[in-house]
Formats: sequence, C-alpha cells, structure tokens
Amino acid sequence: MRLVVQRVARAEVSVEGRTVGRIGAGMAVLAGVEVGDGQDQVEAAAARLVRLRFFDDERGRMNLDVRKSGGAVLLVSQFTLAASTRKGRRPSFDRAALREMAEPLLEALRLRLEAAGVPVECGRFGARMRVDLVNDGPVTFVLDF
Repeated sequence: MRLVVQRVARAEVSVEGRTVGRIGAGMAVLAGVEVGDGQDQVEAAAARLVRLRFFDDERGRMNLDVRKSGGAVLLVSQFTLAASTRKGRRPSFDRAALREMAEPLLEALRLRLEAAGVPVECGRFGARMRVDLVNDGPVTFVLDF
C-alpha cells in the first residue's frame, strides 16, 4: 500500500461536478492498494496516519497528530500510485490490486481511522474524481506499507 499524505488547509473531492467529500484543515490521503496488500497493511497505515505528527503546535513546530490538531482526513483511492514507469512511455498497472481486493481494504482503512477518533470523508472508489486542495506548508509525505 502506498499513500501520499498532504497536510491541507482544506480539501474536497467531486464526482461529475458534485462534491462527495470535503474537509477543512487536516490531511488529504491518496491511497493506492497493491497486489498482496491485506489487513496488515491497513493496520500499519491506520496506525501511522493517526500518530504522524506533522501539524503545528502553538510554537509552529510539527508536534501534533491529526487528532490533537482537530483535523480530519480526506481519503481518496488512487490506483495510479501502484504504477510502474520504469520501462516504456506508458505506465504499467500490474502491481495495482483489483477492485475486489482494493475497495474492501480502503473501506477497512476508513473504519480504522474513524475508530481511532478521526473524522473521515472519502472519494468514490473507481470513479473519475477531481481533488481540490490547498496544501499547507507545503507538507507532503509518501508512505509505503
């Protein structure tokens, strides 16, 4: 599982011109599920996202996690994160998990984050989505599990 995590001032995702998920301050998480991923990756990703301290405290230092900052998560599936661009001009998506595996794992990630007390909004799996966000910092991390 590969995640691109961005600290945002706000973020929203829309499908066919209609907003399906919106948050204020928090983190936008683009999530790509790869062949072989399972519950272990979900647990590790949820734990890392909940504990990752990259929000500013009162002194402007990255000391707060998403819960302590009062933020939320916008979780958006993005199978292109599993692409390989090593050969040729067209990306290969052989490493991307099929929908039957990926969608339940992303749903499990959402549920784990919510169980940890983090508000979560989501995109729509498999849809062509537009993600609009304001990266705060900018702060962006790539996490692999």
